[in-house]
Amino acid sequence: METFLGVGIALLVLFYILYARLIKTRNKVQESMSDIDVQLKKRYDLIPNMLNMAAKFMEHEKKLMTELADLRTRAMQNTFAAAPKEKMELENLLNQKMQEFKISLENYPDLKSNQTMMTAMQSMNEVEEHIAAARRFYNSNVNELKNLVEIFPSSLVASMLGITYENMPFFEISEAERKPINSADYFK
Repeated sequence: METFLGVGIALLVLFYILYARLIKTRNKVQESMSDIDVQLKKRYDLIPNMLNMAAKFMEHEKKLMTELADLRTRAMQNTFAAAPKEKMELENLLNQKMQEFKISLENYPDLKSNQTMMTAMQSMNEVEEHIAAARRFYNSNVNELKNLVEIFPSSLVASMLGITYENMPFFEISEAERKPINSADYFK
């Protein structure tokens, strides 16, 4: 009888430990989603300032600046936690357009030498580094949750509690971002 009681208590302790780890990991994933949104908000705040400064110099680049402003607005309307896949797609498009914008700045030496624009570009680079770090943190947490949900015995506890990672995809770069940039395309 004491053996059954000991085994029962050990199973309850194991269940609680696995339950607590699953909940902590799921919460870390949600926290890292919020961290990405915070970093993206910093980027969204910088974009209009950069576009306003550049507009004075880059009359020929109105289409690109309009696309950037539109993508920024659309991206700000979605939160990462509410629609992660859509948010990732918008962010990949925004990244592409920001790269085009940075390359097109090369055609405007007066703008590149403008101290305010240089400071804004430096701030943007810092924000991009923070975004990359937040994405790595998020992906690491998703990977940990995925492992817990798929590996026995925590997989049993996860299925009993309905904990999944299906609505938490990895943040990956798009196929377009994987292709090398040909800067000659932007200097025509």
